[in-house]
Formats: sequence, C-alpha cells, structure tokens
Amino acid sequence: QVQLVESGGGLVQTGGSLRLSCVGSRSILTDMDWHRQAPGKELELVATITSGGSTSYADSVKGRFTISRDNARNTVYLQMNSLKPEDTAVYYCHRVLGDYWGKGALVTVSS
Repeated sequence: QVQLVESGGGLVQTGGSLRLSCVGSRSILTDMDWHRQAPGKELELVATITSGGSTSYADSVKGRFTISRDNARNTVYLQMNSLKPEDTAVYYCHRVLGDYWGKGALVTVSS
C-alpha cells in the first residue's frame, strides 16, 4: 500500500498563488499526476511528471502551473500561479503505478 497526503490548499484571490504538496509513504520516483474535480464536473488531469522528469499539462493550466518532485522527500509539488475562479476544485495527487490516490486538497479562488 502507498499512502499519499496532499496539503497546501486554501482560499486565495484571483491572480494569487498556492503550492500544493503530496507526500508519499513510499517512493514517488514513478509517473505522478495531479488531477482536479470542480463542483458538478468530471475529474480532470491537470499535470503529469514522469519517472524521467518529463512534464505535461492540461491546456487550461499551461504556463500557470508547474509540477515538480523532490525524490529525497518523496514529495510531488504543484505550483499554481495566476489563479482564476475556474481553478476552484479539489486537487488529487495520483501515483500511476498501482493507481494510488490521495484524499484531496480543496483550492478555492475568489473573484
């Protein structure tokens, strides 16, 4: 079993920034994703970092969000800048290998 714990969510104004962290109970040196689910909407893949360090982003966050990892700390980050009200969602950390999910962190962006 792998446990993933997200932190760093909260309330921020439009244009603000937040950094989400996801700490794994075991190695996160594998493909890791951040997903989000807005109220009444389907789960959306936001960003991916591969075991080799390559990254990819949804078009809706490209240029504003950055995914990164600290292998020594078993932690994956999602730096979110220039936040918009439409970024309001619960953000989930996901380890592709084994399909493990965190419980989520709520991000609310006020207009």
